[in-house]
Amino acid sequence: MSEKIQRAMVVTAHPDDSEFGAGGTIAKLVKDGCEVTYVIVTNGNKGSSDRTMTPERLALIRAEEQRNAARTLGVSRIEFLGYPDCEVEDTRDLRRDVTRQIRKWRPDLLIAMNPNRTYNLGGSHRDHRVTAGVALDCVYPLARDHMSFPELMPDYEPHKVLEVYLMQWETPNLVVDITDVIDLKIKALACHASQFKDFEGVEKRVRERSAELGKPKGYAFAETFDRIVLGR
Repeated sequence: MSEKIQRAMVVTAHPDDSEFGAGGTIAKLVKDGCEVTYVIVTNGNKGSSDRTMTPERLALIRAEEQRNAARTLGVSRIEFLGYPDCEVEDTRDLRRDVTRQIRKWRPDLLIAMNPNRTYNLGGSHRDHRVTAGVALDCVYPLARDHMSFPELMPDYEPHKVLEVYLMQWETPNLVVDITDVIDLKIKALACHASQFKDFEGVEKRVRERSAELGKPKGYAFAETFDRIVLGR
């Protein structure tokens, strides 16, 4: 990973998306001295099969789980945008809210999900695709151009992101070796207890998938991305 990355932002749809898609990479960034900010678009209030659960209670549970997972990885802060789960739309309000976070925390690197439908079922979640598309639009040109969202000025000055990593499983152009932090990724994922009936099975699948992604490069475990370099 580039030495110039001092601040990173991870923009995802739900609590747990960051850990599943990039938990190892986030841990490595933190270990390298990078300041990492999470921006979580939804409150995750639909993600339960428990018939006794309510959306209000689930949102509180998932926020606390996300705080614990972020703390495990050493993430500096979390910004919860609070949009309803499974209802994310590409609206001016959402684009403004994400633009505000980019201008506020001024990341060199932004990590997001994949805006395209993929063979991975989780990656094809509509919230994931919409959130990723919005994140890309905010990186360029909305966060960069001062006449976009003039109501954000002068409190939130324009900012240019230098690199974007899009979580990718099929044809990545960046493979990050997470062998030395795979246990930390698993520990962070375990914080999202409301989402798992059988965490041993989840851990097994995550390790197997990470091993599969690392194999072409000779890494024991890896995470993969499409890397977009925007430059200064």
